[in-house]
Amino acid sequence: MTMRLADIAAQAGVSKATVSRVLNGARGVATDTRDSVLAALDTLGYEYPSRQRRAELVGLITPELDNPVFPALAEVMGQALTRRGYTPVLATQTPGGSTEDELTEMLVGRGVAGIVFVSGLHADTTADTGRYDRLHQQRVPFVLVNGFSPRIEAPFVSPDDRAAMRLAVAHLAELGHERIGLALGPERFVPVQRKIEGFRVGMHEHLGLSAQEAGELIQHSLFSLEGGQAAASALIDRGCTAVVCASDMMALGAVRAARQRGLAVPGDLSVVGFDDSPLIAFTDPPLTTIRQPVKAMGQIAVDALLEEMSGTPPPRTEFVLMPELVVRGSTAATPRDGRRPPDRH
Repeated sequence: MTMRLADIAAQAGVSKATVSRVLNGARGVATDTRDSVLAALDTLGYEYPSRQRRAELVGLITPELDNPVFPALAEVMGQALTRRGYTPVLATQTPGGSTEDELTEMLVGRGVAGIVFVSGLHADTTADTGRYDRLHQQRVPFVLVNGFSPRIEAPFVSPDDRAAMRLAVAHLAELGHERIGLALGPERFVPVQRKIEGFRVGMHEHLGLSAQEAGELIQHSLFSLEGGQAAASALIDRGCTAVVCASDMMALGAVRAARQRGLAVPGDLSVVGFDDSPLIAFTDPPLTTIRQPVKAMGQIAVDALLEEMSGTPPPRTEFVLMPELVVRGSTAATPRDGRRPPDRH
């Protein structure tokens, strides 16, 4: 027998949203109201779904934790969930390990009340979005962080990647840099595409470069220290005196690339990261970076998920938060002659 919320609501004398909250084990429902809904289930011959665990567990699916920003975001969300009486279940993807789909299936099988996806397949423009439609069919609420797709009906939470790149380019242009490179991950990811857009706008606004000219200063690689090293090396070869990186890990790779060539950071090459990961202020040199609003993003993601779980979903749109430029010791004025220093390696 197919369960109809309208029939249960009419029998219990409550709204369909209230019935949904009871069935999903949401907190904040009065005992009398919950009893009325359960009695209506019995009267109509419906079987009450087993949701005891769903009332307590919330899944957090993140990429591998090598990038410190992911555990930092998970910590913020975990604390916010704990304060609201829920138990966070962290599920981490690892190379050669469980896939996002396998982790999702595991969490749904455990009876989670909802799931937050961080930098998942929703950010990959080539990925099939049917997996998220299936979650809707299973009535599992979810929120997506870092990455947007108009094909997915859900709340999204993202930093403003375009604004971030414009901030970085403006900072470096003010220091006199004219050959500014951009090192980032594969182009199929939404945050990468948005960073490219912002970079091109910034390069046009501050240096008068066309989209094609700015494109010649963009290097794709992997989101890792080694990827940043490879990308920065290629950009140094193109005469760049400054490199903006799509993550702090890539930025540390860029510093390594410069030093392997005998170049000083920031004396010969300025480097800007992205994330403001924990401990990044204590690197050598301390890293100038674009700070993701991790605390605000994590809190908004949890608030949106709890609203979804309560049966009163927030607008299924994208919440975009403004990042912040944090200037430290890895950026300085361009070399006086305006050209890339000779390779001293």
